[in-house]
Amino acid sequence: MAQLTLKDTEGYDEQLHSDAEFLCSHQGMDTELVDRLVLQLNRIYPQILSDKEACKFRSLRVPTKLRLSELLKYLHGKGDNACYEFYRALHIHAEDVYFSLPTRIRQREMPDSRSTIIPDRCVLNDREGQRLRCIEAFLHCSAVRLSKDAKDIFISYVEVGKQK
Repeated sequence: MAQLTLKDTEGYDEQLHSDAEFLCSHQGMDTELVDRLVLQLNRIYPQILSDKEACKFRSLRVPTKLRLSELLKYLHGKGDNACYEFYRALHIHAEDVYFSLPTRIRQREMPDSRSTIIPDRCVLNDREGQRLRCIEAFLHCSAVRLSKDAKDIFISYVEVGKQK
């Protein structure tokens, strides 16, 4: 049930160190994107990036590439969790850049990664079916307050899930 990921072979801080040159040279890493990444890290994870640090990395007096380079060095120094959150923010705000990272490309090329992901999906789907069977009676009772048409759709949804 273990899923092989790049995380198993290399930490996020090491990945960020590997991806830093690519990120600093990528045209998609413009001022607006860097600002969004800094704001996300600051607002959601102020323990990673305080208000003062966020202001420093958003300063328009410093060229974007230099700010980005300094941000990446800072996050690398903060450790694996900070680097992971940077990758998460990048995935949210710039999927195209995220999926073109050298570490993401290497991950897709790993021979074992696809074979271990597919069985995990099957196991998760099987668990969902088991859960649906367990809460079937509850779902039937929940349909009592619905209109007739909504109740029919709701009950048929439960029945279809039961057949799988």
